[in-house]
Amino acid sequence: MIRLRAGDRLVIASHNPGKVKEIRELIAPLGIVTSGAAELGLSEPEETGETFAANAMLKAEAAMREAGLAALADDSGLCVASLDGAPGIYSARWAGPTKDFRLAMQRVEAELGQRDSPDHRASFVCVLALAAPDAETEIFEGRVYGTVSFPPRGNRGFGYDPIFVPEGYRVTFGEMDPAVKHAMSHRARAFAKFVADAIAPGSEP
Repeated sequence: MIRLRAGDRLVIASHNPGKVKEIRELIAPLGIVTSGAAELGLSEPEETGETFAANAMLKAEAAMREAGLAALADDSGLCVASLDGAPGIYSARWAGPTKDFRLAMQRVEAELGQRDSPDHRASFVCVLALAAPDAETEIFEGRVYGTVSFPPRGNRGFGYDPIFVPEGYRVTFGEMDPAVKHAMSHRARAFAKFVADAIAPGSEP
């Protein structure tokens, strides 16, 4: 069982600057020293898993082996009801090699437009995987429900945030104050489980 304490070093196993920034902001109150994978010059493994959990584990374990440190990886994505859960684990790949999420959001809109009476219900899923030397990798999952809305709105957040409206709100994640998003997002919900299970007593915020 992995237990982290204030002062421990942790690799955020992602090369996505927006994701690293968001995870770092969530971790900051714990006093854990974080480094992004790109900052450490770590390689970016190919995501060959068939589930969010498999891809998160793959990334966390690769970073842990390469850096020799505990590593936390996130695999997350947008799942749209009318698209049979797509883009799902392929959410980043829909943005193409240049990671242009404007193209990805346009593709979601176009594919919904090809459906008869499209269902705009959607969910954001986040799976965190925590890997450490000589320990079994641990998994934490969070999900938030809502709808997709077009055209994209807001320049806060990253990825598909400008088209996702969470339940109970009228604004997209792209328009939402980051503090509000951090309190209720899929990543925040996964992170709450991470804090409850992987942070040593007395170290949590």
